[in-house]
Amino acid sequence: MIRELFPSETARSVFAIDYERLYRLGYRALLFDIDNTLVHHGDDSTPQVDALFKKINGIGFRTLMLSNNNEERILRFLKNIDADYIDEAGKPDPACYIEACSKLGVQKEQAVMIGDQLFTDIRGANRAGIASILVDFIRLPGEKWLGWHRYAEFALLDIYRPGKKVFPGLVPHRLDERKNMDTQTGKKGSIRKFLRREILFCEISPLTYKISMDKEILKRKASDLLGKEKFAKDRSKKLLPYVAASHRSNMIRRAPGVDLTLQENKAVNIDLACRTFNHLVIHPGETFSFWHNVGPTTAKRGFKDGRIIKDGVLMPGLGGGLCNLANTLHLLVLESPLTVTELHFHSDALAPDEGPRKPFASGTSVSYNSVDFRFRNDTDQDFQIVAWCRGEENYAVLRCEHEFEYCYRLVEEDHHFVKEGDKYYRVSKIYHETCDRETGECISRRLLRDNHSEVMYDPAYIPKDLLRE
Repeated sequence: MIRELFPSETARSVFAIDYERLYRLGYRALLFDIDNTLVHHGDDSTPQVDALFKKINGIGFRTLMLSNNNEERILRFLKNIDADYIDEAGKPDPACYIEACSKLGVQKEQAVMIGDQLFTDIRGANRAGIASILVDFIRLPGEKWLGWHRYAEFALLDIYRPGKKVFPGLVPHRLDERKNMDTQTGKKGSIRKFLRREILFCEISPLTYKISMDKEILKRKASDLLGKEKFAKDRSKKLLPYVAASHRSNMIRRAPGVDLTLQENKAVNIDLACRTFNHLVIHPGETFSFWHNVGPTTAKRGFKDGRIIKDGVLMPGLGGGLCNLANTLHLLVLESPLTVTELHFHSDALAPDEGPRKPFASGTSVSYNSVDFRFRNDTDQDFQIVAWCRGEENYAVLRCEHEFEYCYRLVEEDHHFVKEGDKYYRVSKIYHETCDRETGECISRRLLRDNHSEVMYDPAYIPKDLLRE
């Protein structure tokens, strides 16, 4: 948790947070709980809260209400506030936090969750890898019974009062350590560190990691089975007549420091994955799911070790490299009226650019089966994906029955690199524009990604003219 951003231990409320400092630290999105965080449970917003959000928006933050309450309650609260929302979110399920970041067009490292409940707001943020701030809950004068979870929170907070040691090797959070504390990981102790002991069961051993992953896979499968989403499954060798978009990418990257074996394995993985959805037809109302088609990337099915990102580090991993294929599919969809329903990002600076800079040359993230790429056909015509590999090239084509009314394009603005501490970052804003097909005039544009990607290669390869102080 980011607790050092409170000016005092006793003034822990949404009004006491140093939002300008948060922005300077690189955060761009704030996720708020509503009830007992911003107002007392069930209350409408107040003039003070309305003014707070005007201030926050003026700083440059994007805001979203992440609430387990229903839509009617949230909309009533947002009467005078300009913010997005997710109702009936299901906190502490990490999926809703990731969805919130996707909705706001930011990476999870750029978001902060602000809430009053340790076991929902903060726990869920920890599970999603998102920074968090715990505020005191709003309590009415004379309010006696608070619920069992509140008393459990009191007990846990008391355990971590300054100077008290409870668990071996675990140092409680001290006020005089705040300035030295890592704002994203809480490495000097803090309640977040304790929560991670329970939440990161997967880190205990390879066995617990497998158990945790299997649990997430089963949760996703159960959700798909019980949900109302209809997944595309029909294939047709007969090609639909109109080419909506096409992309070709080189699968083998030859550059200093790049493991060629992992690159060649990546090509094998992409070829295997392409075969699972080649000629797939997405009918109106149907959803395409990357993992629903590709399935588990096991050695038995022929998948090999490629390059993956784990905890911000590039390393070998079975089925590695499929993010490249998901990124190619995302680029196809962006040139069509299809609707992206699930999208995750990793660094957009995994390797130096080859040739002129292209927006979204990389950055789409997938990991079986919890991190998926999905899109839905909300049009009145069929679409078809044709994907194959030839040599070192990967080809993908999106076909449909007839030409659509508008055309679509990506526009990247203010592309540059910056050094922050010991790390370098690619920074830009990427917009998706809908244009008149005949005149090319932009009809609408939306911010797709406020890019702030850590450079994962030797910064010596960053073009000097793009590096800013």
